[in-house]
Amino acid sequence: MKVLLTGSIGGIGAAIAKKFLACGHEVAGIDVRPGAIFQAEAAGGKYTHFIADIFSGELPEVENVDILINNAGVQDSGRDIDVNLKGTIRVTEKYGIREGIKSILFIASASASTGAEFPEYAASKGGVVAYMKNTALRAAAYGATVNSLSPGGVRTSLNYHVMRDPDLWARIMAETLLPKWAEPEEIAEWAYFLTVINKSMTAQDVLVDNGEAAKSNFIW
Repeated sequence: MKVLLTGSIGGIGAAIAKKFLACGHEVAGIDVRPGAIFQAEAAGGKYTHFIADIFSGELPEVENVDILINNAGVQDSGRDIDVNLKGTIRVTEKYGIREGIKSILFIASASASTGAEFPEYAASKGGVVAYMKNTALRAAAYGATVNSLSPGGVRTSLNYHVMRDPDLWARIMAETLLPKWAEPEEIAEWAYFLTVINKSMTAQDVLVDNGEAAKSNFIW
């Protein structure tokens, strides 16, 4: 199948691209960063890279998209709502709501439900989850599943500053039931399951946060 993935160059996006390529799918990646990490020969010629800002840039013409994965995003940038929400809507309306689409996935965040993290970031991701449900209603006419995946902490370069600080890391680990963060490759497995394996679940947000939202200290 043909997969269109935004934010394909680093972290979760790169892990998702590698997972789909390894399983024999064709991947078209959109990112603001040049220099695709997947050379055509290394990816069996199945990866195509486009440079574009999903909010303000000209979106490339990509035909026959079977799976759309909205992963591109920024954090505490002053542009969180523009990129994470408005840009995601722009991409989805162009490539996702159409005959032939099989699945749409939004990479949201645990903060969409907890409200944690930066105000505009939490608001943007909460909006993504609400928009996902709206998209599911419309894409159902094409038989497509539409869901969102909300990771908690993930071990990517975006989070190096807290991962390398022993005090901050200990405090973060104390906030989860399972004292760890997910690896990008695990999130990629979830993305693959929700878009390729899953045929019946739609309009749902899947929380993968090592139990952070369920953390409770019982005081008697």
